[in-house]
Amino acid sequence: MAVIKHRSTIKRVLGCISRYQWAVTASLICAFVTVLLTLYVPILIGRAIDCVAGKGNVDFAGMAAILKQMAIVISLTAAAQWLMSHINNWMTYQVVKDIRTQAFHKLEILPLKYVDSHSHGDIISRIIADIDQFSDGLLMGFTQLFTGVLTILGTLLFMFYINPVIAAVVVVITPVSLFAASFIAKKTYHLFQMQSKTRGELTSLIDEMLGNQKVVQAFGHEKEAQEKFETINEELRIWGLKATFFSSITNPATRFVNSFVYACVGIAGAFAAINGLLTVGQLTSFLNYANQYTKPFNEISGVVTELQNALASAARVFELIDEEPQIPDDPDALVLSEANGEVHLEHVDFSYNPQVSLIENMNLLVKPGQRVAIVGPTGCGKSTVINLLMRFYDVDSGSIQVDGTDIRHITRESLRSNYGMVLQETWLKSGTIRENIAYGKPEASEEEVILAAKEAHAHSFIERMPNGYDTVISEDGGNLSQGQKQLLCIARVMLCLPPMLILDEATSSIDTRTEIKIQKAFSKMMEGRTSFIVAHRLSTIKEADVILVMKDGHIIEQGTHENLLLQNGFYAQLYNSQFAV
Repeated sequence: MAVIKHRSTIKRVLGCISRYQWAVTASLICAFVTVLLTLYVPILIGRAIDCVAGKGNVDFAGMAAILKQMAIVISLTAAAQWLMSHINNWMTYQVVKDIRTQAFHKLEILPLKYVDSHSHGDIISRIIADIDQFSDGLLMGFTQLFTGVLTILGTLLFMFYINPVIAAVVVVITPVSLFAASFIAKKTYHLFQMQSKTRGELTSLIDEMLGNQKVVQAFGHEKEAQEKFETINEELRIWGLKATFFSSITNPATRFVNSFVYACVGIAGAFAAINGLLTVGQLTSFLNYANQYTKPFNEISGVVTELQNALASAARVFELIDEEPQIPDDPDALVLSEANGEVHLEHVDFSYNPQVSLIENMNLLVKPGQRVAIVGPTGCGKSTVINLLMRFYDVDSGSIQVDGTDIRHITRESLRSNYGMVLQETWLKSGTIRENIAYGKPEASEEEVILAAKEAHAHSFIERMPNGYDTVISEDGGNLSQGQKQLLCIARVMLCLPPMLILDEATSSIDTRTEIKIQKAFSKMMEGRTSFIVAHRLSTIKEADVILVMKDGHIIEQGTHENLLLQNGFYAQLYNSQFAV
């Protein structure tokens, strides 16, 4: 199974390289020229030696001509080698760029359930660290593999040209070196694969701890976190040590065989020279070729080690790229330009886990402009309804319709652009405050951004920032309070003002005084807009047109605030519990 996967990965890599055929061809030509000229140098050296081989028989004119040829050949070799390296570098980073682009594009279209069910650190590790590992191996492969193989073939041809018998001795011993390298390479692939996997786990843990360091310290979890880190780090050390140990055996093993080849050539060549079958210069050339013939085996053994690591990393990246994307929009899907705001849930069933039911047979008709509040205990399905409305998840059965059209027949982009969403979990990107407010409307003017901030009651604290709206905030707004971050997220929605709104605990991190002001702003913003409000503080939803009371995935009560209190049911219990002494 591992061998099949290994082969499929190689095919995928070759497929990625094939789009740059002209670069591969140019690199091969440069490699051919480099090897040819490099192998021509020993012939010139042998001829030069033969010019001075006899006592009192030195051919200075011939020697000078040969030295000029050597200078030209060496210069051309250096130029061809530089050009080959430049082409290989360009081609490697183009291939890596393409693969990383594919991986990030797949991340953009993966269903949300994949992101929710996989460690974020591991995904990051695949796109960053694994592709970097692949890049290093691929670059070494391009640089040394081409020249190595051509050098081996070229030296064999030259050796057969000089003396077929001694060349045959070399060929007979060669398979031993190949067998040693192949045997060790097969062993190392699995080890490098486990090394990459463990590296992903470590990245995931560090990402998790870094993003939640305050919680870790608040609960005194540093020791447990350190122990977990040390456990995974120790696993990474073991896998890395084993992979490096086995891969490092390759080079000494091939060097031993290659030294043996060189010794055999030296002995056979010496006897041939004594018997007059070779000149001293030809013997020197032959020994040079024997050395050049064995050298690529050492280099290729190192390349094979790096390629094993690269292929193991590439396999993890391709696993991500091969994940099933979210169901694409229908070819004739409707582009929803400006929704009226009628939302109809009909016999909706949904669960994250097929074995655990959540929402069953939900039916709801929301008229344009209605304010719908959704309340209920934790885990009853409130946020799940929001996920379904935005089509972050698709229903298992039944349908959700907007303006009479099933949302599965509406493009995701146009559907989501008709919703303005403020979640309890705030998200801000690295950049200026202005860029964060204008995230959904980049073309907004300065006046529009400031007006939205004022309506969200964020303008005053923004003005107190060092550079006002041009103040750069860190990733996820780390240098702002939770309440300030939430105000910026509210301002972001107020700037766009889409026809439908989703407010999921939108004021959970805001002080009571500011919340009253925000609620007034929301009331103004929700006029004429279909709005879904998820709230735990029931005092904030008294003005809703209809309140849905959910429990265990079902709507158990429905009505206005006053009507639900008169029913003295579950909602009344929830409401009264918040004001119980």
